[in-house]
Amino acid sequence: MDTLFSHVHILTMDERLSFWNDAFLGVTDGRIAWINKKPPEEKPAQIIDGTGMVLMPGLVNCHTHLPLSLLRGYADDLPFAEWYSSAVLPREQKLDERAVRAAALLSIAECVRFGTTSVSDMYGYCGQIAQAAAESGIKANLSHSSTLWPGEACSFDTHPDCQQTAELHDRWHGYDNGRIRVSTAIHAEYTSSYPLWEALAEYALSEKLSMQLHLSETKQVQEDCLARTGLTPAQVLDCHHVFDVPATAAHCVYLTQEDMQLLARRHVSAAHCPVSDLKLAAGTADVRAMVRAGMNVCLGTDSAASNNNLDLFEEMKAAALTARGRTGDAKALPAQAVLMMATVCGARAQGRSAECGVIREGMDADLILVDFNQPHLIPCHDVMSNLVFSASGHDVALTMVRGQIVYFQGKYPTIDVAGALRELHDYAIPTVFSPDKESEA
Repeated sequence: MDTLFSHVHILTMDERLSFWNDAFLGVTDGRIAWINKKPPEEKPAQIIDGTGMVLMPGLVNCHTHLPLSLLRGYADDLPFAEWYSSAVLPREQKLDERAVRAAALLSIAECVRFGTTSVSDMYGYCGQIAQAAAESGIKANLSHSSTLWPGEACSFDTHPDCQQTAELHDRWHGYDNGRIRVSTAIHAEYTSSYPLWEALAEYALSEKLSMQLHLSETKQVQEDCLARTGLTPAQVLDCHHVFDVPATAAHCVYLTQEDMQLLARRHVSAAHCPVSDLKLAAGTADVRAMVRAGMNVCLGTDSAASNNNLDLFEEMKAAALTARGRTGDAKALPAQAVLMMATVCGARAQGRSAECGVIREGMDADLILVDFNQPHLIPCHDVMSNLVFSASGHDVALTMVRGQIVYFQGKYPTIDVAGALRELHDYAIPTVFSPDKESEA
């Protein structure tokens, strides 16, 4: 046995939401090998004292853009359209591989610090993001964000975004026994058109890949699509086979009831991003309605540019509160449901239900240890309530992926955080925020 967590409280997130008081959990060869009230006879290589702590499945962030940590706190207090076109895009155009790598490494460090063991990312320069994920030990579903403006031709064999998707797939899909997976990605309905949708959908179907996209993120996006096509974004994309493959749609703020029923039939997961949606004044998704329609709803942070952190504990609390505020029902989204969204439903959206999301013997040891010895977590009348409404990512003492410790009490064994910070300050920030030549003229 490689690692034994001793005298720890275990929240399994299984079908019965089983909870073990003062128990022992052992990890062997990256998998959970022992759960019992008594320690195993086998002597472990290391023992981690979990007294007063809660061991639970690692959190799954189903929508983010890791390199955009470079824009954290930049151009806040702007509405979505202005924030995206006037602030984000001009800075993104200055990114290069070196800047993306440094930012992605720091974002991954932030993820594991806050208890995230798997991420779904949609961006460019994906080779650099994949390399950072590979080195760090985190699980990742990576996708190259693809666009095509109306009227432009698109052939999968020639379109640059399609070719980068194919290159990413050939190099990284299945890396380290599936720790890194590759998806196809359509940035959004309003930034692309049907030849691209059909090309990516056909490729995803042939290669058995999933799809990532932004969907119905703002009221303007929804209304413009209706005015232009007579259909909602979900309906238009479905007409062009986008949902013939497993898909995760981020935001879903303005879905109609018909959209929800359509997406449920197509087994599309909604990545709910309440903090980002609220910060950009986009609105709040109707999670209860999506769940009642039969959709799988998981959680995402979106990027640190619009959040401004990657703390899924904060996302859980925001999800619960916005559901209550939207419905006027204090039971609209209880703590148990939100924890399911962050673990079980996230693993389902990523196609990883067989390996993570719950604590069970034989599952990957994707685990986090939350320190309940902190003043703001005492007393504890209900563990799940404390996790959602009182805890934050800063209470995570340990993060483990496949039995490998990637964060432990302020240290990052797999990530050179100091080196990434030097790259960020010495190269990435000056590169991305250098004055425009036109403005200097």
